Amino acid sequence: MAGLFKKVYDWLLRTFWATEMDVTMIGLQNAGKTSLLRVISGGEFTLDSIPTVGFNLKRVQRGHVTLKCWDLGGQPRFRQMWERYCRGVNAIVFIVDIADPRLLPQAKDELHSLMRNETLQGIPLLVLGNKSDLPERLSVDELIDAMDLKSIAGREVSCYGISAKEEMNLDAVLQWLMRFAGK
Repeated sequence: MAGLFKKVYDWLLRTFWATEMDVTMIGLQNAGKTSLLRVISGGEFTLDSIPTVGFNLKRVQRGHVTLKCWDLGGQPRFRQMWERYCRGVNAIVFIVDIADPRLLPQAKDELHSLMRNETLQGIPLLVLGNKSDLPERLSVDELIDAMDLKSIAGREVSCYGISAKEEMNLDAVLQWLMRFAGK
């Protein structure tokens, strides 16, 4: 009976008190944006993810909150679209491959360039260091320094190490995002 009550309760929450929030996931190519989105939406991790051309949109249901997640391509030709898809969202998620330190200067430049846009002022930023299951990877503190996250002002900025493959720390990511639902 308790299971039935929970199902009815969850349905009532979704029906009458549902909150939808917009989240944009960006980062350089191969950072793991699509893999992360596939895993948090209940799918399985696959090694042979096809690079995103343009963007994907996926809805992720968590209780009474629906996360409408935009997954934008990370190749250079798509980066000029990032600002447009970040306008007016509840949160921006910037994903970095922390197992490939050669790409960090480029990721830092792209992130800081994006964060300077006045249209994105005040939007919370979550930086995720993906692939933390790999042995040769940066720590969260090293990522914060490499990306110069402490210099980004005028918004909440947080940083987590995750592994989309091992589903490591994904609950913390979802909890962080849901704090901004309805804002």
